[in-house]
Amino acid sequence: EVRLVESGGGLVQAGGSLRLSCAASGFTFDDYAIGWIRQAPGKEREGVSCISTSERNTYYTDSVKGRFTISSDNAKKMVYLQMDSLKPEDTAVYYCAVRAYHYCLGASHSQFGSWGQGTQVTVSS
Repeated sequence: EVRLVESGGGLVQAGGSLRLSCAASGFTFDDYAIGWIRQAPGKEREGVSCISTSERNTYYTDSVKGRFTISSDNAKKMVYLQMDSLKPEDTAVYYCAVRAYHYCLGASHSQFGSWGQGTQVTVSS
């Protein structure tokens, strides 16, 4: 059974940083692409980033390029999202998500089949 557990969310001022973590279990980590999606109140779900854990290729939605960095620790089965220069519009629930292929389709949210329970990120102005 696929299990994804997010942590690291919180309240931060604009311009600050947060690091989200995702602990993955229940599947062969190197065979899947893993990413982050977010959903703000009243808005549609948005793909943020994706990493191919085998090739280490990374993808980002345009609004976070240059500010967010996705990485993985395959030995620990962990995926991280380092978020710098945070903006109020980054406020959302962030979900770790897995795609049942080893490559990403950009940062699109629709490529992911399973996701965790989410962690709240709130950026104050």
